[in-house]
Amino acid sequence: MGKLVVTEFVTLDGVIEDPGGSEKSARGGWAFKFETGEEGDKFKYDELMASDAQLMGRVTYEGFAEAWPTMEGTGEFGEKMNGMPKFVVSTTLESPEWNNTSVVNGDLGEMVASLKAQFDGDILVAGSAQLVQSLLARDLVDELHLMVFPIVLGEGKRLFADGPDTTSLKLVETKQTGSVALLTLSCDS
Repeated sequence: MGKLVVTEFVTLDGVIEDPGGSEKSARGGWAFKFETGEEGDKFKYDELMASDAQLMGRVTYEGFAEAWPTMEGTGEFGEKMNGMPKFVVSTTLESPEWNNTSVVNGDLGEMVASLKAQFDGDILVAGSAQLVQSLLARDLVDELHLMVFPIVLGEGKRLFADGPDTTSLKLVETKQTGSVALLTLSCDS
């Protein structure tokens, strides 16, 4: 049985919006201002290699689908990204063109349970702010992998939604690499 793993580049104030700048937001591209070191690259590589599938929202899908199929020189990482099954949660996307992509909608809990039963490895969720907030609100996330960058943006889409609920997480592992902190957290409180 697989587990659902949310992976995010995140600022100190919790912003996950446009770390690479491809969305052209006013504060986008903040992740490229910092060195992530060899351990950061290994963290992302190991994370992808442990995954059997990806789950994403439409906006993240569109960005990934535009970039990844044309990436050259990415080796095993790029082959895995392009070849693995991808599931896009959307009510508006009808004909995804990226290899091995399916559009899914309906009850999020049932969808996640079905994916966990279908795959033994991790189901990786990157970006996808709205989807991640919905998954977290429904206690469907097993683990968080956070690459925390030492910057405060003051605004932008955040990892955790505002609300009255308290979320307790269990810190599993921390590392520093380059200028960033790598956090692995379990959502089992």
